[in-house]
Amino acid sequence: MKKDWKVYWKLFSSTFYLSAFTFGGGFVIIPLMKKKFVDELHWIDEKEMLDLTAIAQSSPGAIAVNASILVGYRIAGFPGAALTILGTVLPPLIILSVISFFYAAFRSNRFIAALLKGMQAGVAAVICDVVFSLGGNVTRQKKILPVLVMIGAFIATYFFKVNIILIILVCGLLGAVSFYYEEKARKERG
Repeated sequence: MKKDWKVYWKLFSSTFYLSAFTFGGGFVIIPLMKKKFVDELHWIDEKEMLDLTAIAQSSPGAIAVNASILVGYRIAGFPGAALTILGTVLPPLIILSVISFFYAAFRSNRFIAALLKGMQAGVAAVICDVVFSLGGNVTRQKKILPVLVMIGAFIATYFFKVNIILIILVCGLLGAVSFYYEEKARKERG
């Protein structure tokens, strides 16, 4: 039982810490969650984290919260999911409460404005890290379909301004068809 409480505490404190010191939304917190839960704690493997990230992105709601729910549930079931939600939501709630209380002072402060401007560069760097890290994982699988889907989704979004919901639906359909044929081939082989 003591181990369970340590796991629960580690889940809560890790997501609280990541949420408190991460600016830029879900695309920034995902690689940090990967570093914490995959690389440091070894609670989830890299492929599973990539799958959880894909599910978090395709689910309605904030990506950071969705990813926290999935990671928490995967590690410790419903109590783990509840603790990771709390750990992810509390820091922004506390920070926004403080900011709203002192809004007039923050609004006119040049130093705060400069600090927030500097954070934008850091957010851009972390998002680039996500793209290279997760994109590299997809290309290392040496499967042509995921690479084509990744390139196609980028082209459709960036150049043709296709609605992201349509891209998610098409990618989900392609994934389901691919999975069906892979399972069919696996059953025929063995």
